Amino acid sequence: MTDNTTEAEPVRPRLRDLNDPLTPALFALAVFVSAALVFVVQPMVTKLVLPSLGGSPAVWNTAMVFFQGALLAGYAYAHVLQRIRSIRGQVITHLVLLVIAALFLPLRINGLLGDPDPSAPITWLLLTLAVSIGAPFAVLSATAPLMQAWYARVRAHEPDGKNPYVLYAASNLGSFLALLSYPVVIEPILTLTGQRISWSVGYGLFTALVLGLAFVVWRRRTQAAPPEPLAPTAPIPWRTKGLWVLLAAAPSSLMLGVTAHLSTDVASAPFLWVIPLALYLLTFIIAFQARPWIPLPVTFLVQAALVASLIGMLPFQSGEWAFMFLVHIAAFFFTALMCHQLLAARRPPPDRLTEFYLLLSLGGVLGGIFSALIAPVVFEVVREYPLVLILTALFRPWGRGRITIRSGSGWPRWVPLTLAPPAIYLALRLNPELLAAVGWDSAMAVSRFAFLLAAISAFMIRDRAPLFAAALVMISLSAHHVAGRYDWQHSERSFFGVMRVAEFNDPGMGGPVRMLMHGTTLHGAQATDPVEACLPSLYYAPSTPIGQVTDALQIARPAVSIGVVGLGTGAMAAYRRPADDLTFFEIDPMVDRIARDPTWFTYISDCAQGPVETVLGDARLTLAYQPDDRFDLLLIDAFSSDSIPTHLLTREAIADYLRVVKDDGVVVLHLSNRHLELAMPTVNAARLAGAHDRHQIYVEREGLPVMAEASTEALILSPTEEGLALFADDPRWKTIAPNDVRAWTDDYVNVVGALTRQIRFERGG
Repeated sequence: MTDNTTEAEPVRPRLRDLNDPLTPALFALAVFVSAALVFVVQPMVTKLVLPSLGGSPAVWNTAMVFFQGALLAGYAYAHVLQRIRSIRGQVITHLVLLVIAALFLPLRINGLLGDPDPSAPITWLLLTLAVSIGAPFAVLSATAPLMQAWYARVRAHEPDGKNPYVLYAASNLGSFLALLSYPVVIEPILTLTGQRISWSVGYGLFTALVLGLAFVVWRRRTQAAPPEPLAPTAPIPWRTKGLWVLLAAAPSSLMLGVTAHLSTDVASAPFLWVIPLALYLLTFIIAFQARPWIPLPVTFLVQAALVASLIGMLPFQSGEWAFMFLVHIAAFFFTALMCHQLLAARRPPPDRLTEFYLLLSLGGVLGGIFSALIAPVVFEVVREYPLVLILTALFRPWGRGRITIRSGSGWPRWVPLTLAPPAIYLALRLNPELLAAVGWDSAMAVSRFAFLLAAISAFMIRDRAPLFAAALVMISLSAHHVAGRYDWQHSERSFFGVMRVAEFNDPGMGGPVRMLMHGTTLHGAQATDPVEACLPSLYYAPSTPIGQVTDALQIARPAVSIGVVGLGTGAMAAYRRPADDLTFFEIDPMVDRIARDPTWFTYISDCAQGPVETVLGDARLTLAYQPDDRFDLLLIDAFSSDSIPTHLLTREAIADYLRVVKDDGVVVLHLSNRHLELAMPTVNAARLAGAHDRHQIYVEREGLPVMAEASTEALILSPTEEGLALFADDPRWKTIAPNDVRAWTDDYVNVVGALTRQIRFERGG
């Protein structure tokens, strides 16, 4: 009897756990958690290291270069790991590296490199971040591409396995929510110690989550054939790879540019750091959706309108900070979204996924390096921000056919409109009578209207990328020329910012007055007229709180030892008598060089009656080496952006100030600020440190020369009540009533609270 039956093929078991929604959810959760840890640690670690470098806005941009570089290292590792054909081998390797990286925890700033050198802060910062957080950050950064690659293999026979890029949305969502939570929830509630411990615990929980995910992969091996590597597709052309890099580099550069621009005029603080970064991540979420919330044609339309408007406004310093903030943020958001949507439209098949992310990360690093490391060396002022904005216009549609006057509707109009404002200003400068009749304010109003019309004309040619970019170039150059109302004589740039020496004609002070400016913040001024040159002006005038305290101490004491944190133009040197001694504490060698150059300022070289010393470095670090009871007067006048760095206003900082002043000495904290309410947390910190205090808000008087004095807010402290006896009966000095604002410490600073209090006060709340 013949057996006609045939041997059946072995049936591959169907995996209930892989067809179940639990598996995709577990992958999504792992990607979400890793991304949250990666991005919440960035403002956290930068805030930890910020005090060592004077609170400079450049600290965040330089730190971002490190984080982008570590991200690139993580993506490169994820790409190389794909050479291991066994997915189980990949998982084991990743788990081992997660455990090794955990040896660098708990999270802290490693002091291996000692204090930073003010002449080479970038090297110190990058190396310190590398030894402090480099290993855990890089390994965590690899999670997103790794999980997507594993997901594509594990789910290869499922519909969702064909599009692992959906996990990228989960990654960016975790990043986005983590960043937003930092200034709003984490920073106001947790101390830095609590933040460091919480993050370290989160890292351990994530490692356990990856271990759980490993069981899913191993179960796949035991229940069926292991996931095979994906079938290779055609290599990606180099031209496409280059475009990926450029499309990734532009938003990265703009993110740092807009962050530096905004924080320069407010404060170097996490809430301003995370907003551009969070929006940057949000554009990824939108761009890589199956159906984006904002279609690309709409993005093209809105981006053109915003960038054309912003380019004409960018050089002007507007008092409407909130409005300009929104315009900057909106223009950045839609430009980044445009680039990322163009990237999403060009994403490769899943087998090229890790290569795609590696090149995106490379673009991010290059964009960051350009803005944070190259541009400060190449450009004396901040040119990179408008330059990259303009260059992104070339990513827009180029149109078809030859460019003619008729086809480029509107393009001949912006040429005369952009040339008119510089011509008007040139005519006014050459004709004083015309200037007296018209006035600068009227000329500025006409110029801004012309730039508005030019922006509208440029918008009309938005689908002709070369013409649109050319229009933006002309508008930018013209606006920068017009906005330079002051006669800029000198400009220098360092890690700590751009310093400009300008002249302003003030007849009441004998003619030209030289000013030192950082962004929109004035750091001092000096009259060039020999009669007025040695009279301190602005915040240092004898009528201001700083001048009142200095004069009072010098009248009461034959010799006064003065320490000043923050050099500026060196105006305090004008108070130095032969019997006094004066020491400046300044973090930026460039500022010391400018202040001592008699070409620009002569307070130190000609006005001081004796030698003036400068100690370079962050004041918290350098004051620690000063002996007890050294100073009769210690003025804390360091400004980074428009605000005194917050680490100079903590309880621990104030305790250091009280240590280096005599028992009857006085500490003056210069708190003037346009955007933050600093007096309440500072006075509470001072009282915790055992200080006695008085407060004054001085309003400049009308009818005086423009540069004679400036409105000033100051808090004076002393270790004893006797130290403030000279001011006890002075009605200008008052005591701040007890309040419930939490005192700032080295472990806790809440800048968002200071911003909201200032807004309430301005509204009369």
